[in-house]
Amino acid sequence: GEGFIKITGEVGTGKTILCRKFLACLSAPEENFFTAYIPNPMLEPMGLLLALAEELSVPLPEPLLQHSLFKEINRRLLQLAVQGKRVVLCIDEAQAMPVVTLEALRLLTNLETEKRKLLQIVLFGQPELDAKLNLQEIRQLAQRITFQYQLQGLDLPQLHAYLAHRLQVAGYQREIALFAPPAVELLQQASAGVPRLVNILAHKSLMASFGSGLAQVGKAQMLAACRDTPAARGVGSLWARIKQRLRLWRSAPVGLVGLLCVLPIACIELLARGGLS
Repeated sequence: GEGFIKITGEVGTGKTILCRKFLACLSAPEENFFTAYIPNPMLEPMGLLLALAEELSVPLPEPLLQHSLFKEINRRLLQLAVQGKRVVLCIDEAQAMPVVTLEALRLLTNLETEKRKLLQIVLFGQPELDAKLNLQEIRQLAQRITFQYQLQGLDLPQLHAYLAHRLQVAGYQREIALFAPPAVELLQQASAGVPRLVNILAHKSLMASFGSGLAQVGKAQMLAACRDTPAARGVGSLWARIKQRLRLWRSAPVGLVGLLCVLPIACIELLARGGLS
């Protein structure tokens, strides 16, 4: 490969899991890759070189100077290239990397032979990484991004497949669907398909169903899970905001008038979002 690969996604969309799975695939015996991983990129340029040197098992030079360490890393990359190894560096949470360190990272991709680059870099980060790469002082790095992909939330069919897979792994074998279709629709709406939030809401709704002696998660149990989860968007968070406003209006001098005015509007908005049944 040439240059950089960039994978972005919102919090909870599975960037770190994807990164680890990617590294595991490259580390398989039949693959001819040497992998390096930096999970915490909040490093100055020298810290970046030291972290990479540790991953590549590079002996530290004496005295420890930045340019001499750079040369040792280059020597190690050439050694791996002679062995037929392709070196891939994965950096997680790349949006946290200082601009000056991103520029040092770009300089590492200058290391090459006559045939190919000695180091392929894959950046995993939140959307803030895109804003940082648009800065004028590191425009050269942005130009070297050859492939990019943005992780999205799960749509409804994908969410059904995701839940089925998680339940299968957990050993669920009954014919009846554990999550009723209306509950899954509400789950997708409230979580925006973000896997981390899906897991939280699914767990809470399962606990609510178990506590009620139910064999299936219904819309009511999912709605209860949404109300209990501040990060959930849509019905759960909307209902919480409405209740908060109702409390304020009740305590105000015009509380009754305000309540009569807002309640129909609140009900209409909830019905439009599928929050009442």
